[in-house]
Amino acid sequence: MKPQLMAMIPLVLFVALLAMVAAPLLRGTDPAKLESAMIGRAVPAFTAAGVLPNGAGLSRDDLLGHVSVVNFFASWCVPCQAEQPVLARLAAKTDAAVYGINYKDRPDAAAAWLEKHGNPFRAVAGDRDGRIAIEWGVYGVPETFVVDQQGIIRLRHVGPLTDADLENTILPLLEGIRK
Repeated sequence: MKPQLMAMIPLVLFVALLAMVAAPLLRGTDPAKLESAMIGRAVPAFTAAGVLPNGAGLSRDDLLGHVSVVNFFASWCVPCQAEQPVLARLAAKTDAAVYGINYKDRPDAAAAWLEKHGNPFRAVAGDRDGRIAIEWGVYGVPETFVVDQQGIIRLRHVGPLTDADLENTILPLLEGIRK
């Protein structure tokens, strides 16, 4: 191969890499937003025992027939603590059922954490091995999903909910689903 062509290989590889990185940005895709293949799909089948003493568990069937918000959280998750007051405001501002799924945590740790930080959930289920989270496409905690009356996932929010998320995204979506 000619030396001039060999010298061009690093440049061509650099331009190709640059194009791969720049293409989503030029299309207007937000690289910080994690897309979910679950949007528009039915909630996966699951059944989980409750983590609170005498507390109800949760299954896919519990999410049918009404609008639901499902939050994956853990007692060891610092951002989960920051979003807990927002979830309490969400539960107070809407008639949507707010459910918690405790991710890879001990039930006693979850119960103590909810006692300390407040429990806005109608029911709290345990996902000790993380299988439910995998089925939902959860990358980490906290993550929050809005589910419509038919059990279809309408929204996935990655990271802790803020008041702005609540007012600008979650509450308007819940209102729109109910209409």
